[in-house]
Amino acid sequence: MPEAPRTAVDKALDLVEAVARSPRPPRLTDLAEEVGLHRATAYRVLLDLVRRGWVLRAGDRYLPGTAVLRLSSSAARNSLTAIARPVLTELSARTGMMANLQVLEDDRSRVIDAVRPERLAMITDLIGEALPVHRFAGPLALVAALAPAARAPYLRPAEAAGHPLAGPDGLLADIERAERTGFAVEHGRNEQPVASVGRAVPSPSGAPVCAVTVVGLDAEFTPSRLAGLREDLREATDALHRLLTAPGTSGTPSDPANGPV
Repeated sequence: MPEAPRTAVDKALDLVEAVARSPRPPRLTDLAEEVGLHRATAYRVLLDLVRRGWVLRAGDRYLPGTAVLRLSSSAARNSLTAIARPVLTELSARTGMMANLQVLEDDRSRVIDAVRPERLAMITDLIGEALPVHRFAGPLALVAALAPAARAPYLRPAEAAGHPLAGPDGLLADIERAERTGFAVEHGRNEQPVASVGRAVPSPSGAPVCAVTVVGLDAEFTPSRLAGLREDLREATDALHRLLTAPGTSGTPSDPANGPV
């Protein structure tokens, strides 16, 4: 079946995406070649994108415009929560534990959604809370997925709290272990009867987009159970990664009046 011709919207989005992902501001010729457009066509589309604020022209180079910058982090988080909610719901049902979703902020992670079974109502869901890396599995998994040079801000709250960085029980060893295994495990450091295991979801560039964490009673995190929880968490985070990287996919969209569409 022949490929459908690109629409004007396709061409505009191709150019916006090319500008956004370029490691340095590209020139017109670079953009036209990357997206497969004639130079004159690319120029005409870019004129409209500049006029609408989606692209900014600086000399002979192009950068993301103010319209892109106005897409606030709260809007992005709303989208992320909507996409991830079915994954969290399935993971919680499969494990019988709470599943939460976290994203990085300046020096901590923030819980933006959680699904908690009734039997664990005594464990707070921490939605909206900012969590330091030395006390929770979610931020530990996220920081371990960062490049080493980007980790410094997340170590400072641990230093301020007097938590050791070096040594076999230090935070750096925890980060190295989480980076090596792909999982961060927390046993009762924050609340004695609570344990958790977290795993980051990477972007195409490798930087973490978010982390999913399974939280339950520490007594239930036996070695054999932990192995099963890791596998459940691996499947859930892999599924979320596919949803986040598949073009045109947004989880299970629904019409409030008529259900799934």
